[in-house]
Amino acid sequence: MGKNIVLSGYYGFKNFGDEAILSVLVQKLESYGHNITVISSNPEYTKSQHNNVNSIYTFNFKDIVSTIFHTDILVSGGGSLLQDTTSLKSLFYYLGIIFLGIFFRKKVIIFAQGIGPITDIFGEIFTLILLKRCKYVSVRDSESFKYLKKHNINADLLCDPIFSTQISDNIQKEKVVAVQLRDCKGINTDFINRLSHEVCTHFPDYKIEIFSLQDEIDFNICKEFEKNIQMLNPDMNIVVYKDLSNSQIINQLSKAEYLIAMRFHALITGILTKTKVLAVNYDIKVEKIAAEFNLPIVNFHCELKDQFDNMKNENIEEIASKAQNKKFDWSGFENAINN
Repeated sequence: MGKNIVLSGYYGFKNFGDEAILSVLVQKLESYGHNITVISSNPEYTKSQHNNVNSIYTFNFKDIVSTIFHTDILVSGGGSLLQDTTSLKSLFYYLGIIFLGIFFRKKVIIFAQGIGPITDIFGEIFTLILLKRCKYVSVRDSESFKYLKKHNINADLLCDPIFSTQISDNIQKEKVVAVQLRDCKGINTDFINRLSHEVCTHFPDYKIEIFSLQDEIDFNICKEFEKNIQMLNPDMNIVVYKDLSNSQIINQLSKAEYLIAMRFHALITGILTKTKVLAVNYDIKVEKIAAEFNLPIVNFHCELKDQFDNMKNENIEEIASKAQNKKFDWSGFENAINN
């Protein structure tokens, strides 16, 4: 008989990476025959994307308390939920959900998360107390694993679940540079101007495809970048994509020869599809994956030209081979769910 399982994460915001993680997680749990409820900022959207799931609103606390009280298992993740870089309020929201699961004596599973950074001392203490009381903890990067081990919390170190995404072997690369940008602290007009200049200088005869992967955060900065490219070279072929489904995003990105990306899961998609990638550093998780795969990386203030040259000279077969060795291990998760 299927169990009742509640999923807590950054769901319903139409963010490519988090929605991709949700798809992987829902598919796995449905294959076991479990009943799934997703806590989502947009329950109708979430239900439309996953036909057999229930969904409740992120800030309907009465529904959340009632649903967790009546569930068997609470799964928190994946993604980078337990950090206060986004905001301290966000950290305590996700910790509050975990607390409810523990308070009602449910199985609580931390699924493939990146832990930290947590700069607030009370936030860190509360996080560590709760994680020690979870049934099963898995993390997606070595720094998170070392951090939990330092505090005597047992965790499995796994790759990001998106590495299990099935990619076609028959991808036909096109003369395209894909650019994925998002608004964030630190990004500025000077960086957009310099990035536009380098793209026009290095790829004057390429099509430029600009991807907004979460429109409320990405779209305006993508349009600014498009405008800059048009001013520098009015003859360049440019298109801006928005409001694409996850499968459309993966399909379109996979065709590009080059990818300049900020978002963590856009970078993974580039790695999986044998695209030459340049990472734009806005978050520690971008630094981590760039270091792991030896990707060229730029920040908002550095010189860009050398890293564009490094992108062109990437050994994509070596990178792809390393990615193929990253298979998501479901065994600990399955054991925690079923026992």
